[in-house]
Amino acid sequence: MPEGPSVERWLQAFRRSVEKQKLIFEQHPTIESRTAYEGIGEGGDNTLVIDRMCEDTVFAELETLAAEGHAFIAVSEERGTVEFGDSPSTRVVIDPIDGSVNARRMIPAHSLSIAVASGDSMGEVAVGYVYEFGKGEEFVGVLGQGARVDGVEFTTPEGDGMELVAMEAGKPSRVIPVAEVLDGHAYRIRSPGSIAISLSYVGAGRYDGMLTTRPCRSVDAAAAQLIAREAGAFVAFEGLELSNAPLDLERRYQLAGACTEGDLEILSRAQAAIENPA
Repeated sequence: MPEGPSVERWLQAFRRSVEKQKLIFEQHPTIESRTAYEGIGEGGDNTLVIDRMCEDTVFAELETLAAEGHAFIAVSEERGTVEFGDSPSTRVVIDPIDGSVNARRMIPAHSLSIAVASGDSMGEVAVGYVYEFGKGEEFVGVLGQGARVDGVEFTTPEGDGMELVAMEAGKPSRVIPVAEVLDGHAYRIRSPGSIAISLSYVGAGRYDGMLTTRPCRSVDAAAAQLIAREAGAFVAFEGLELSNAPLDLERRYQLAGACTEGDLEILSRAQAAIENPA
C-alpha cells in the first residue's frame, strides 16, 4: 500500500468531499446556474465554476490529511500537480467531476473519481474510488482486496457475448468506424458520458464492455481501472503494460475494458479502426 493514511482514512476523506459536492449541486439546480466557466484547467478543458468548487472540496480534505503529517502529490484535472509535504512518493489522482457535460446539463450520470497510488503508473494504483451521483452509489477497489459497491463485494461475471457496450464518444466521425467493427459483436451501444462510471459498471457486469473513441486522461480512468480489474474485468491502455501507463496529465490513452479477454480484443480492434483519434 502507498505510504500515508490507511485505506479507511482515505475513504473517510473522499466521503466527506462527496457530501460537500452534493450541496454544491443542490445550490446549482438549473442548467443556467451550472453553465458558468472559469478559464482552462490544467487538463486542457474549459473549467466550469462547479468543477472548481468540487475540486476545492477534495483539496480541503487533502489539506487536512497533510496537516496530520501525511505527504503526497495530488494530480488533478483543474489544478494540475500539487505537492503536499516533503519528498512524497504517493500520488492522489483526482477528477472532481467525471462527466462535466452531464453535470452541467442536469444529466445525473456524473461522478467523483479519485485514485491513490504508490508511484506514477496505473499499475501502482492501490485504492480506487468512484462515487456516482445519479444513483448515489460508491464504488471502491483496493489492490489485492477486491471491489465493492456500497460496501458489498462484487465480481465480474464470466460474460456471454456483448449485449451492452458503453461508448465514450466525441465526434460522430469517430463513432462510425467503431460501430462498423462492433456490428455483429455487440447488440446495443450506450453512451453514459462518464468514463469512470462506464468502467466501474463493466467491473460489476452492468456493461459487457466499454471503449473510448478519443484518448482519455489518467484522471478519467485511474480509479475505475483498478475497481474493474479487482472485480475481475480486463482493461487495456492501447496495449501498454500498466507499469508503462503514467498518471500524469500530459499522456492520453485509448481505453477499453471488458468482462472477457476475447471481448476486450474486439473492442481494441474497433478503436484501431479510428483514423484520427486525437
